[in-house]
Amino acid sequence: MKIEDEIKQSAFKNDFQKAHINLIYTSGWLQLSMAALFKPYGITLPQYNILRILRGQHPKPATISLLIDRMLDKTSNASRIVDKLEAKDLVTRKQCSEDRRTVDVMITEKGLALLTQMEEIEHESRRGIMHLSADEAAELNRLLDKIRD
Repeated sequence: MKIEDEIKQSAFKNDFQKAHINLIYTSGWLQLSMAALFKPYGITLPQYNILRILRGQHPKPATISLLIDRMLDKTSNASRIVDKLEAKDLVTRKQCSEDRRTVDVMITEKGLALLTQMEEIEHESRRGIMHLSADEAAELNRLLDKIRD
């Protein structure tokens, strides 16, 4: 559906304004779609992001600063998210033996099993993107990278 129809706005100042609004709206739409998919598993998008980062590090531990650096949403509070994941027994944390000021975070077997179970919804989480051809997806990636330059 066109952005004009989604937000009930028929005119924009220019295509740059329209693209900006469209990008923000689409980002929110994708996040809401993913949140709905994750709800049955009892985790949020930032929690899922941290679990995936930790799985990529596994069997090595990660520090909170590493998690912050790699998170998709830089405004998320990584320490609080780790607290919630630890309460669900999806991660463990312990003081780093080499540097007492840092904490090592590791994904548990339960966390790994949850991610394996969630792989079934991975395809569904990309449903909007799947409307694009391979060339369109490559072009979208190029344009998004260009916006951040």
